[in-house]
Amino acid sequence: MGEDAESPKVNHTFLRDYVTEADVISTVEFNQTGDLLATGDKGGRVVIFQRETESKGESEETGETGDSGEYNVYSTFQSHEPDFDYLKSLEIEEKINKIRWLPQQNAAHFLLSTNDKTIKLWKVSERDKRPEGYNLKDEEGRLKDISTITSLNVPVLKPTDLMVEVRPRRVFANGHTYHINSISVNSDGETYLSADDLRINMWHLDITDRSFNIVDIKPANMEDLTEVITAAEFHPQHCHLFVYSSSKGTLRLCDMRASALCDRHTKLFEEPEDPGSRSFFSEIISSVSDVKFSHSGRYLLTRDYLTAKVWDLNMDKGPVETYQVHEYLRSKLCALYENDCIFDKFECVWNSSDSVIMTGAYNSFFRMFDRETGRGVTLEAWRESSKPRAVLRTRRVYTGGKRRRGDVGVDSLDFSKKILHMAWHPSENIIAIAATNNLYIFQDRVNAEGQ
Repeated sequence: MGEDAESPKVNHTFLRDYVTEADVISTVEFNQTGDLLATGDKGGRVVIFQRETESKGESEETGETGDSGEYNVYSTFQSHEPDFDYLKSLEIEEKINKIRWLPQQNAAHFLLSTNDKTIKLWKVSERDKRPEGYNLKDEEGRLKDISTITSLNVPVLKPTDLMVEVRPRRVFANGHTYHINSISVNSDGETYLSADDLRINMWHLDITDRSFNIVDIKPANMEDLTEVITAAEFHPQHCHLFVYSSSKGTLRLCDMRASALCDRHTKLFEEPEDPGSRSFFSEIISSVSDVKFSHSGRYLLTRDYLTAKVWDLNMDKGPVETYQVHEYLRSKLCALYENDCIFDKFECVWNSSDSVIMTGAYNSFFRMFDRETGRGVTLEAWRESSKPRAVLRTRRVYTGGKRRRGDVGVDSLDFSKKILHMAWHPSENIIAIAATNNLYIFQDRVNAEGQ
């Protein structure tokens, strides 16, 4: 699958050869149709890309299907600004932690964006007409003298250049004491959850001044704290179910029908630990950095530091599938602890049919695993592969045995080039990969044409 994947004609804009902290992409998310793609960065900006469909003439010239187009910048706006908590004397970063699209109800699009403390609802709409012929205003918008008006005109809409307007519709503040790590829109289309280290709140999209606390794991004495919440997500079909993961590597499925406060979970998913393999780093590398429901709602996909795991909702004794992402780093954990890389939080995603999973690694590598065969492939997001119709090349990390040409040694890996954030198109084999300040979009053209 990976060897056949090619990049479409993507309008890549590489701002600089050096990376400024504000330009580093911190989240990537497709909307429900896949026609829009939003990215957030550490500078508090949100950039929305729109998929351009190719015309019939262009398709015939290139010999490609007409439904595959490039993603171009649609709108850019400043979502969050740096803030200061005067009560705690703490700076609040503008970094965008998560973006989530709401299901489209009309011509406009809505999305939620959050930094560490404040969630905002944005409306994205188009305007290609403007009204003319006001009775009380002149052409420059100034009010007329009523005594000069001798007749009434019917205002008309005149075509104008397309404008994309992004406006804040709601600001959901003061709901979290600790840093927000997750937001998830409910399938009912009216509510969403937000999670921080110790609490999960549920909000109504129309009510900004209060939220309902549905999980609270804060102990009476903070010295008794043994774990924190790392991610949370609603079930894609059942509005009463949600799951949250912890730094201890556990997953808790909660049912809001059973109790308003879901401190008592419905199911606990945990893998028994092998006492013989326990080390100083065991608890750190077992912390779950991301959890995602499959599109079918039957499975859960999680990512810890070294592995990606698939869990069946009907089997809570352990994962049904475990994939080694970069097992070769196990011998390097001491060095990774010293440079803080061991605390990196990698995301994981499903493809549209839940048959393939994808997650990130170091050295600009990302990995795909075919669930049917169990085979994995390592691919690289680099500038040469961003050229139109360039084939994504598979890579291999050399760990012993016969060394092939092009293999990368473990000691040669660049740990500053990490693939943490990614997204998969909801219905097609198109993936978006964030590599520091660069966004790569790749498409599996062979499979797309064979469908």
